[in-house]
Order: sequence, then C-alpha cells, then structure tokens
Amino acid sequence: MKIGVPKEIKNHEYRVGLPPAAVRELVGQGHEVAIEQSAGLGAGFTDSDYQAAGASLVTSPEQIFAESEMVVKVKEPQPDECRQLSSGQLLFTYLHLAADRLQTELLIDSGATCIAYETVAGPRGGLPLLAPMSEIAGRLAAQAGADYLKKTHGGRGVLMGGVPGVPPAKVVVVGGGVVGYNAARVASGMGAQVVILDRSLDRLRQLDELFGGSVTTVWSNTGTLEQQVLDADVIVGAVLIPGAAAPKLIGRDLVSRLHKGSVMVDVAIDQGGCFETSRATTYEDPIYHVDDVVHYCVANMPGGVARSATLALTNATLPYVLRLANEGVNALRSDDKFALGLNVHAGQLTHEGVGQALDMVAISPAQALM
Repeated sequence: MKIGVPKEIKNHEYRVGLPPAAVRELVGQGHEVAIEQSAGLGAGFTDSDYQAAGASLVTSPEQIFAESEMVVKVKEPQPDECRQLSSGQLLFTYLHLAADRLQTELLIDSGATCIAYETVAGPRGGLPLLAPMSEIAGRLAAQAGADYLKKTHGGRGVLMGGVPGVPPAKVVVVGGGVVGYNAARVASGMGAQVVILDRSLDRLRQLDELFGGSVTTVWSNTGTLEQQVLDADVIVGAVLIPGAAAPKLIGRDLVSRLHKGSVMVDVAIDQGGCFETSRATTYEDPIYHVDDVVHYCVANMPGGVARSATLALTNATLPYVLRLANEGVNALRSDDKFALGLNVHAGQLTHEGVGQALDMVAISPAQALM
C-alpha cells in the first residue's frame, strides 16, 4: 500500500504521523511510505532519518494526498486537507468530529474512509489510541495549572505545593479517567491538595487504592461539584464520552463565583469542552479570562512535547496502521472493536455519538461496511 504522511499544519502542532522507526516497519513489510519534507523536524526527526528508514520525500502536501492510498496524520485534517481527500482513500488520524460540523461535512463529501484514533476500542475495552495522548494531556494540565496560577500569568499567585506554614493549592479534577488520573498524579506530586470527582464508585475505589489515600475522591453530582470547585485554585476538566460532545458540567454562573485568578484547564476541548465558558485556544495564544478566571483550553496540548508524544502515539497506532496497510478496509470488517474507529465511510457518517452531537443521520460501522 502507498502510505503518505503530510506535515501537520494546525497551529503549533509539531507531532508527525509516523516516526522513522515506524516507517522502517512498514517498508519492511513491503509498503511504500512518502513523507512530506520537514514533516518530522518539529519532533526531532530529519529528512535523512526518514530516507535511511526507506521513505521517499515529497515536496508538497498536495502530492501526499494525490498519490497515497492511506494518509496517516496526528490532528484532524484542516479544511484544505479535507478537500484533497478522495473517494476510496483511507484517512487514519484523530478527528474529534462531534465538535466540528464543517470537518464532518467535508469528510462526508470527500467519499473517503475516515478512521478516528479516539474511537477505536481495545480488545478488553478502553480507547488504546487515545490513552497515550490522554496520559500526556493530563500531566500537562497539572503543569499548565501550576504555571498560570502565577500572578505574572494572571493567576492568584498561589504555589502548587505551598511552603511550610502556607497551604498548597487546591486542585479539583473533574473526571477520573486516564486524563484525570494523570493530572491528579502530577498535581499530587507537586504537593497540591487534590480532589477527584467521578460518577463511578468503582473508579473512585480504584483511584483511592492507586493513590493510597493521598488524594480525596468524591462522588460527583451537582452539589458536590459546586462545593469542591468554589474554593479551588485549579480545575481540570477531564470528562470524556467517546466520540460524543463533552457535557457542560460547569456553567457560566458558577464560573462567576470562582476565586478570581483561579485556573480552569479544559482537556475536553477537542470534544467541545466541559465548561460552558470554554473555547478552543492555541499555544500561540493559550489563555483568556472570564470573570477574572483564567481559561486554558489549548486543543492540541501534547503537540507541545512533540517528540515524546509522537513516540507514545505511534507505539499505540502502528499495529493498526500495519493492519490497514496489509488488509485495507477488511481490517475493520474482521474486528468490530477496530471498526468503532470508523467515523465516515463512502459519503456516510458512521458514528452515532457524532450524529447525535451534530444532529446528523448516522449509520453503524457494520452497515457502512456491508
């Protein structure tokens, strides 16, 4: 199969769809890999690294899209990229369609088969292609919270770990999944007072055991959520409904009652955000204020640690890339968990959660692949 990797063009996105080691694996199994020149530089991979691995270099993204049977990316295709996709072509990347009607419509119009990393399920459940980026985003969320608590960045001027005689920051993590666990782990390691809210008692028990009681776990409802965030210094939004829009758990009125200079980090922003006041930001302009509350809503947080993130992502995605390269769409037909990654196929929307979020008709992956 002819596989193409374009350079990412989203603002301050430095990751790359395949590192040289992955290219070597694909070429070793008889596939052709084309890399856009300089696509890997942001993650520390040179063009000569790719050539040594067996890739061919091309000078333009147009050539990648025109000549590839499968395009492998990291972030969702931007409108110009969507318009270059063609019928029967495979696209394998993060999509996050539930918060992006334009991208959804363009992908449907393209006729391409579009598989989203974030909705592929593992053999034992979970989201194996989302997990490594969730781990990174969760850890970065705690770091961002600590950074923007500084008075010089518009925050309250509170040190995460405190000092003897001065209490630490209070960090409230809304959602106890992969993002939430990792945010809590780093915040707790900084010495913060950490509270995790979740609606699963089983997960709260598990988190309590994992942290050995060093964080507080609270069952989440309207009352407990309000109680915990009103005296928080940092709030991390870490709620995920696979493929669907994130629920708005903290409303505009509640934001107005938070401490001035507190920090809200919305890791769910790719799925529309879980705070009513959230809107996507970039590393170029990462924050804004609502009622003097700092909002950090960078939509591609792992892109800031591009080398680590590229390697971690490819560890998870490469086995699936190989299956698609070897079997094409049949790889989805033979694996219903993999097929859950199918979001658009041959002009039809194929993910129920996206359909509900955008009020569009969606059919099941099984129907689409018949």
